[in-house]
Amino acid sequence: MLKRIATALTLASLALTSAAAADKISGAGASFPAPLYYDWAFNYGKETHSRVNYQSIGSGGGIKQITNRIVDFGASDKPLKTKELNKAKLLQFPAVIGAIVVAYNLPGIADEQLKLSNSIVADIFAGKITMWNDPAIAAENKGLELPNQKIIVVHRSDGSGTTYNFTYYLTKSSENWANNYGAGKAIDWAVGMGGKGNEGVSNLLKQTPYTIGYIESAYKEKNHLAAATLQTANGKWVTAREENFKAAAQYASWTKEDNFYALLALQPGDTSYPIVAATFILLPKEKPAMDKKVTAFFDYAFKKGDESAKKLGYIPLPESTKQMIRDYWTANIK
Repeated sequence: MLKRIATALTLASLALTSAAAADKISGAGASFPAPLYYDWAFNYGKETHSRVNYQSIGSGGGIKQITNRIVDFGASDKPLKTKELNKAKLLQFPAVIGAIVVAYNLPGIADEQLKLSNSIVADIFAGKITMWNDPAIAAENKGLELPNQKIIVVHRSDGSGTTYNFTYYLTKSSENWANNYGAGKAIDWAVGMGGKGNEGVSNLLKQTPYTIGYIESAYKEKNHLAAATLQTANGKWVTAREENFKAAAQYASWTKEDNFYALLALQPGDTSYPIVAATFILLPKEKPAMDKKVTAFFDYAFKKGDESAKKLGYIPLPESTKQMIRDYWTANIK
């Protein structure tokens, strides 16, 4: 009798374990949207009892893991072109829009007080401007007491979609940058020290005076960091604020035929923040059952996650784009 009970309990335990495993979704990649994905996953788990486990390892790692089918979905801030997607047998769609800020740690200089033209940002990260009181920076910041200190550049040490979008912006801002560095998830930096993920760069900025670096805006808010006032594509000064991110995001043009490929830096408009980027989800074409579970999670996020996105400093996708994505799922996941 006891043996039969023990056997029944074991079988019940195995059934529960199997059910839990069936409801588990794993993803990995970009640190850019990680705070939001954690929040969405927590709320989704409360409502559905399904577990979404997301690892913030950088876009390069996310692309690699989904290409090798290690996770159920990959996440990248660098969109893949159709040829790359076809080669890896992947689907792609955007999840949310965010912004990259140029953050700094300058004692005595508050958030938004420092103005940096796009070309000067490029020259700082190229090592051409090395002092905080350089005449070029001083000319844009009359009345601001700039320290006679070396600029300490902080960049990503890992393969990163944030880096790709930031260096794409630099490429569009500076001929010198375009000719010598270009855009990439990882580049051969001229100067500076590296931090892993947006988390690592944020920590280095917090801990080290006279630093400058690029991070997703949610990390700026979370860590109470200062961000520079930058320039729009037509030269207007613009701060790192939600309304200016939205102004740029409205110019995004998505098409299902291109698998939603789009880069959003330096969009038109007098108030368009210059470094806005979408972040993307990658799915394997040959796993429709799991893809449906992943897309159920993102559909939940599209329906109920906009307030979380706004609270954390992201821009939700327009409803028309969300519906286009749902149509894309229907056409490609069967």
